[in-house]
Amino acid sequence: MPASKIPSVGLICGDDEFAVKKRAKELYQAWSSELGGMDHEIIDATVSNSGDALNRIAKLREALQTLPFFGSGKAVWLRDCNFLGDERAASAQAVTETLNELADELKNFKWENVRLLISAGKVDKRKTFYKTLDKIGTVESFDALSADDRDWVERAEMSARSAIRECKKDISEEALSELIARVGPNTRQLETEIEKLSVFTGDRKTIEFTDVTAICSRNKTAKAFALGDALGDRDLPRLLKRLDEELWEVKFEKDKSEIGLLYGLISKIRAMLLLKEMVREGWVKPDMDYNRFKSQLERVPKDKMPADRKFNPLALNPYVLYKALPQVKKYSLSELVNAMDLLLRCNQRLVGSGLDEALVLQQTLIQIAAPQATAA
Repeated sequence: MPASKIPSVGLICGDDEFAVKKRAKELYQAWSSELGGMDHEIIDATVSNSGDALNRIAKLREALQTLPFFGSGKAVWLRDCNFLGDERAASAQAVTETLNELADELKNFKWENVRLLISAGKVDKRKTFYKTLDKIGTVESFDALSADDRDWVERAEMSARSAIRECKKDISEEALSELIARVGPNTRQLETEIEKLSVFTGDRKTIEFTDVTAICSRNKTAKAFALGDALGDRDLPRLLKRLDEELWEVKFEKDKSEIGLLYGLISKIRAMLLLKEMVREGWVKPDMDYNRFKSQLERVPKDKMPADRKFNPLALNPYVLYKALPQVKKYSLSELVNAMDLLLRCNQRLVGSGLDEALVLQQTLIQIAAPQATAA
């Protein structure tokens, strides 16, 4: 929404820190320009205790009551506020009561030439202060990206393109796809990687694929896909290297296990198997960009798909299928069926044999990915 159409009070919030900061900065700058003058004020509202929270509220009250000396108006930004949700400082009774008092004051405040912007993380929508802001002003909420969201790739690409434009750069489609694949649904790291790319490319305007592979790191979510991608690419050296990395992390991370790695590989082969059938049926073409691929997915006959979502390729994230599209050429249909059988037998051995888990996984992956006859 353009700044001129935003009411005098705005709350920008959500757990997508990058999007919240960007939108809040954009709105504050637009308001400052619109109002003119030099009296605009930013109050940092990241606090560690209730006393600090009360201090920031007092500063906000003072800023709103202090009339501008220059120019026609004043914009006040309570920035990065962390006492509007379920944080410890927010739970203090004194903070809750003071925010309720502030809410009453804001209802009756004369907003003629004054703007109030509040940016925050998660906000408790049940509280009086939030309800007041929602009633007298506008609230914009930005949820963090999640790998479970079917549209996370498009949203990540939009964020990336916007950040790249701000750096006065362009990016090739291949480079953008690789960047999103490496970073995954993480807008904060996406911003960091784009800043690195901007510095790395120097005076060169366009960011290329080789730039991304040279300096961009993979986050945990992207690493989770890396093992399956190596299997899909039938790159045995890379596959065993990724497996060693994952097995090392299993030793230190409670939420990871050998069985969990196996289930991820089963999902990968199942997706490739289903996708190969879709290509054979002519529902999707093997060579196309992501947008065209997604459009074709939307036209696949729903009645031809399995009712069980676990076996329905259309229930998968479209980007996961798209990444697997060139990989299905590397395996024949019979090899993919055999790979599922090998992985299921691997599951039985991991659960009931007492053999070394790393060795069992290595042997299975070698049997699947080792070079064989030309795939069809």
